[in-house]
Amino acid sequence: MSTIAYLVSDYHAPSHTFVRREVDGLRSLGETVRPFSVRGNNRMGEEPVSIILKEPLTRFAAAILWNLARHPLRAMQTWVRALSHRPPGWRGLVWSQFHFVEAMVLSRMLVECEATVLHSHFANSGATVAMLAAKLADIPWSMTLHGISETDYPAGLLLPDKIGNAAFVASASRFMLAQAMRITQPYCWDRLAIVRCGIDLSAMPPRRDHGAMVDRALYIVCVGRLSPEKGYSVLIEAVARLTHKGHRVTVDIVGDGPGRDDVEMAIREAGLPDAIRLLGAMPEARTLETIAGADIMVLPSFMEGLPVVVMEAMAIGVPVIASRVAGIPELIEDEVTGLTVTPTDDSALASAIERLAADEDLRRKIVAAGKERVFAEHSIAETAYRMKALFDKVRAR
Repeated sequence: MSTIAYLVSDYHAPSHTFVRREVDGLRSLGETVRPFSVRGNNRMGEEPVSIILKEPLTRFAAAILWNLARHPLRAMQTWVRALSHRPPGWRGLVWSQFHFVEAMVLSRMLVECEATVLHSHFANSGATVAMLAAKLADIPWSMTLHGISETDYPAGLLLPDKIGNAAFVASASRFMLAQAMRITQPYCWDRLAIVRCGIDLSAMPPRRDHGAMVDRALYIVCVGRLSPEKGYSVLIEAVARLTHKGHRVTVDIVGDGPGRDDVEMAIREAGLPDAIRLLGAMPEARTLETIAGADIMVLPSFMEGLPVVVMEAMAIGVPVIASRVAGIPELIEDEVTGLTVTPTDDSALASAIERLAADEDLRRKIVAAGKERVFAEHSIAETAYRMKALFDKVRAR
């Protein structure tokens, strides 16, 4: 039985829930999947994974000697590859050596578990380690692209080379497929494929009905990392506009990140500490329950991929308002499966919230269409089936 290896920067991170679902989906199709993580921790009650940076130094030394003894020419070729696949400057040079050593440790793990293909999510430094480890282990590798940040420097500088060396590249959206095509030659395009992120539709909680909105405050939920690209300042300004017009609004933001202090300051400066709460990062089940209790989900991002939380909200039956960026319009068709607004426009966002809160027929219509779209295109079973088909083609070659 062949083994598919999966590498993620932090396998147990809350934001990587969709990767764990994909692994479970492949296993349900009879595949043997072995996950690996560059960093992170094994947590109680979760599947234990091999974590490269948690390995003892003796394991690193043994892996280096093992690779040199097993195939010295291939080890030298991979080292040269690591030197060339990096951004310019001394920092890039130093990190390329770290990636090479990490790849040596991973390559030995791949051989030990008899992996026949290695897959990596996100075109980041973890994908660099995957590419080098696959070369050392002499197996094909592949990756999945998710969002526009993967085209930013330094990842974007190295992305054409990664695509050119991958057996296949899955894109979570047509937007990212277009970005991959934009930076590569046409001969690479036959290795590009669309594989939507999937969710476990059976795990979605029922929506909680709080009654007519005229009798209480409008309850909005926003889920995402607390960082500048998520556009929380626009949401805060939109809520301030609604409050000044006399609307009662309560907002819960689920997530954490380096921008927490800035978001808290923006909330205080807008005079909204009683209206907007930061709940921090929460386990998946609690996050879904929080979404299920919302009247509206809002995603005011400046950049995105194809957000899984939007799929989850639509599957639960919560209407969504999101920025018209990247892959979002592929999921949210304006006034059909949700509402989209111009990013950075707090006035447009406030108007969209006000309109959706007042129009019950519109809410009912987009909820029904949103559920239909998600159930048709974003089940984890469909994602796993498409990934298995791609792996089968690689193994056949």
